[in-house]
Amino acid sequence: MHFGPHLLLAALEGLVTSAVLALTALGLSLVFGVMRVVNVAHGEFFMLGAVLAWAISTAIPGHPTVGFLAALVLAPLIVGAIALLAERLVLRRLNYNPEATIVATIGMLYIIQQLALSFYGPEARPVEPPFSYRILLPWFGYSGYKLSIIAASALLLVATWLVLTRTKIGLIMRATQYDSETAQAFGIPVDRVYAGVFALGAMLAAIAAVLIVPISQAHYLMGQDPLLLSFIVVIIGGLGSLRGTVVAAVLIGLSDGIISVFFSPTLAKIIATLLVAMVLVFRPQGLFGTASR
Repeated sequence: MHFGPHLLLAALEGLVTSAVLALTALGLSLVFGVMRVVNVAHGEFFMLGAVLAWAISTAIPGHPTVGFLAALVLAPLIVGAIALLAERLVLRRLNYNPEATIVATIGMLYIIQQLALSFYGPEARPVEPPFSYRILLPWFGYSGYKLSIIAASALLLVATWLVLTRTKIGLIMRATQYDSETAQAFGIPVDRVYAGVFALGAMLAAIAAVLIVPISQAHYLMGQDPLLLSFIVVIIGGLGSLRGTVVAAVLIGLSDGIISVFFSPTLAKIIATLLVAMVLVFRPQGLFGTASR
């Protein structure tokens, strides 16, 4: 294969990574942007989405599409309910204290991980894709399902943007993000907003996991890389910035895909880490973040 088609293939793989990463990082960014909570357990919500996708899809007989669609609906709802319970029982009792919640979410990370190991097991298990259609390009064939991941992620990102900027719910979230005390004085139920945002962030991670697990495998340790890459994305893009999250996810995903193909995955991670260091030194609020006053 010549350089051009090889580059196109690497770019397509990078876009798939970007699509999943954008959804996962958006959930992390929303939680921090609104609640000022660094959710270290975010990667485990991603892992739970994948594990539940395997459990639901294998429990439903018939065509793989039926099981996958059921997983795409049920897995995020279950993960969202777990996140809501965690917010009520843990974060709210700590009054959303930044230092205490970091320690608490680290504890949640290990609890969720060990529960998954106990009930799911250490094996990596595949989930059958809903369809296996391949699109024939002049140089090579490419998975139609992978392209559908990019399309689904784009639709969800646009839907999230519309909710945040064009609805009353989004207005309430932005008011709470700007000044929670003033929002509460105007009658906004800040605790409910925090609970909803925390559940929404976990659900976005779970959706990303359900989308990616048919081309990877569900494993109880699979939340570590998405968590690390999500932190890299939100630091580069700017915490709480939807535009910054998308731009940084595309940047990291494409560079990871292209550099991994032509050089090595390790070099791609090194470059991403260097980007984070440069952003922290020269623009600590991120590319699209707002400087604190």
